[in-house]
Amino acid sequence: MSTTDVEARVDPAPQRRHRPRLAGPIGLAPFSIYVVLFLALPTVLAVATGLFDGNGNLTWDNFSGLADPTVLSTYWTSIWISLLTAAIGAVLGALVCYAMLGLAPTHPVRVFVDAAAGVFAQFGGVMLAFLFIATIGRNSFINGWLLSVGIDIYGAGTWLYDVPGIALAYVYFQIPLMVITFGPAMAGLKSQWAEANLSLGGTRRTFWTRIGIPVLAPSFIASYLLLFANSFSAYATAAALASQGSQIVPLAIRTALTSETMLGHSNLAGALAAGMIIVMAIAMTGYSVIQRRADRWRS
Repeated sequence: MSTTDVEARVDPAPQRRHRPRLAGPIGLAPFSIYVVLFLALPTVLAVATGLFDGNGNLTWDNFSGLADPTVLSTYWTSIWISLLTAAIGAVLGALVCYAMLGLAPTHPVRVFVDAAAGVFAQFGGVMLAFLFIATIGRNSFINGWLLSVGIDIYGAGTWLYDVPGIALAYVYFQIPLMVITFGPAMAGLKSQWAEANLSLGGTRRTFWTRIGIPVLAPSFIASYLLLFANSFSAYATAAALASQGSQIVPLAIRTALTSETMLGHSNLAGALAAGMIIVMAIAMTGYSVIQRRADRWRS
């Protein structure tokens, strides 16, 4: 037997030592390519487009268009819709999580709610818009029945196809998203904490005010920021409901892309997208920081 064979039998690890080093990069390669193509590259292109005019010359005029009162009003509309729908979704979703707190993970009700939340959180776009139009639209059966009993939910307006309708549709997928993101935190409350509270003479109220709410607050805030980002970046549902106008920033970007003379800036869409990226970066940075703090209680 040669010396090499003896060394290989005594210490076979050196022959495989290089494999774990390559396994990580190779495994992350598909995700890295996806991030570069569908996140990093569009971000760079959006910012770069806003820095050039129609002739390819460097300019700041596109970003100066963000100070226009119409554009500022559009941003404010997007922000308050996102804040409102995130708040409604966070509160109602948290109540659903609280209602399931005493159920085992394999309980049929909890399994059904978790499955439904996973489906409804991803249900958006044209199908969601059609759902609302077919259910409570002007020509829907429900609206016709309400009119027959003397109830006119529209009056002289068309709120479903404007900002109120967009907000209502957003709440539809914000609630199940909150159930998905906040449910694990609620389920992570340890029974030992409740027992310790009772042994020290505490009540249900003291448990929630001194233990439950302080522990869950970081997770709740992080989930709220995630819901805000989800609403702020949504496009397809609003585009299908409000086919006319630029009520929110994604629709303003659509208008800028289809009509490059908007405000006299041919590349305003890139500047609008860059503004959205800044808002999203702030929200997701806050989410990441708070989520790390919330993870301390789960470990």
